Order: sequence, then structure tokens, then C-alpha cells
Amino acid sequence: MTTLEEPVLLTRPNDGADAALETLWSARDSATAPDRVRGRPMPRELSDRYDGLLEVPIRDDRPTLLVNFVSSLDGVVALGPDEPQGGGVISASFEPDRFVMALLRAAADVLVMGAGTAAGSSSRNWTAEQLGADHAAALKRWRADLGLAPQPITVIVTGSGDIRLGRHGVEDPAMPVVFATTPAGARRLGEETFPSHVSVEVVGTGDHVGPAELADYLARYAGQVVLCEGGPHLLGGLVAGDLVDELFLTVAPQILGRAGGRLSLVEGTALAPADARWHDLASVKRADNYLFLRYRRRS
Repeated sequence: MTTLEEPVLLTRPNDGADAALETLWSARDSATAPDRVRGRPMPRELSDRYDGLLEVPIRDDRPTLLVNFVSSLDGVVALGPDEPQGGGVISASFEPDRFVMALLRAAADVLVMGAGTAAGSSSRNWTAEQLGADHAAALKRWRADLGLAPQPITVIVTGSGDIRLGRHGVEDPAMPVVFATTPAGARRLGEETFPSHVSVEVVGTGDHVGPAELADYLARYAGQVVLCEGGPHLLGGLVAGDLVDELFLTVAPQILGRAGGRLSLVEGTALAPADARWHDLASVKRADNYLFLRYRRRS
């Protein structure tokens, strides 16, 4: 396994540390039983920074699946293979975006991502505290108050088992990691030596992990919150399987253009208009010139 170089971040005037999140609009939620909503109670420090509560309805039949992405104005969420990788190059590591990511991680039982997204990350681990260092104590307290494990399980989906992480993401024994892969991928991963908190599970049956197979695997987390942070091909499978309950989309105020293998939000899946996945707008927030949109899958 090889270690990727740290990504070069696109620049902006400041990192947004002083930019307040402001709620511009929020849908009126129907009454939901408190035991079917994740998020209560929420430390005042976090709710003040978020300008409201982050509450997630919990499903009974399968996991509640949240998706979090940052996009340019023209819909680019990932640059090409010969360009810097990671969401930080789209958001310019804007602090309010990192804070929202931290909140979602803190509320999740499981964090799922594709192998390419994991490899393109500059993070040594995928914790809430790593993103929201200024609020680390409050984030830990929130998880404890919610009765959650200290850290979510990180599930990395790879069909081939070709993981270019170096030791990225698997160094911290407090972070349970699962490689969800195919029989061939498991054989390849079996050639590596991982610490005891890292496991390999065969999920796919062919040369990749298909949407139905991933859905079956995630079903074991019914009644819990799963957060997907990418990438676009993994999201394409989740959309094809109609598994996405909520989309948190940060819109960064830049135009990047599409060439050289740059990717949009959903790749590898093309739905007919009659089968489109319609969503309802749940809230709109802003910080500086960034928009923070939250959508819920229309029932």
C-alpha cells in the first residue's frame, strides 16, 4: 500500500473560522416521537454554532442513511485523478463546512465511504473531533449523552481490495474499521497485516459491491444512523438502491468546470425521469457566501 501526498487546497480569503452559520429557512416538521429522533439533547455550544438543533429521524426497517457532500456552483464534487483530492479542495476547508461534517459524524453510528474517497482524504482518521477541534469536548459529550459508542464504525467499500491508504485511517485502535469487499478483494486484503480493530467482510459476490449487496450489508444497522461521505460512484449505487434518506449539501461559491475526469454528485447511475428520486427541502443555512442545504427523500 502506498501513501498519497497531502492535497493542495484551493485558496480563499479566509478559512471561515469567524463566519456564523445562519438559518435562512426551515421546514415545519411534523411531530416525531422523541425516541425516534437522534440528536436530543444537544450541547448549547453546538446548537449555537449550528444555529439550531440537528435532529435525525430514525427508521425502524433499515438504517437512516445520511449523505454529506460539498459541491462547486457548477456541481463538481471531486477533481480529476491527476488533481488534488478530497472535499477540502472544493470547500477550501471552510470551517463551517467542517463543523457541519463534524456534527454529522458525531451523530452517526456508522461512517461509510468508497476506497477512493478514503485514499484521497488527508485525515489520519475520520472522527468528528478531527474536523471540529475547537468543539471536540462538546462533540464527545454529545455522543455520550446520546448513548453512542465513542467513535462510529468506519466502513470502507472496495470491490478490488486495492486500498491505497498507507496507514491512513487504520492507526487509531479506538476507530473500528471494516473493509466491505468481494471475495477477490478479501483475498487481496488478506495479504496485508492489519491491527485487531480492522476487519474484512465479504459483501459483494462479483467483482464489485453492488447496490443490492450493499443494502443487505447496511441492513444489519437497522435503527441506527449511517453517514455516507462519498464518493460519487458509491453514492450512485446508494441512489440506485433508493437508500438515501437525507442529503446535506454544502455549495461552495466557485465555478470549476468539467474536464479531465472531474465528477459530479452522482456517478455511474442514470435514472429515467419517471424514476427520479425527488426530495423535499428541509432547511437552508448560510455562512459567508456558502449555502448549506438539507434535503429529505420524498415519501
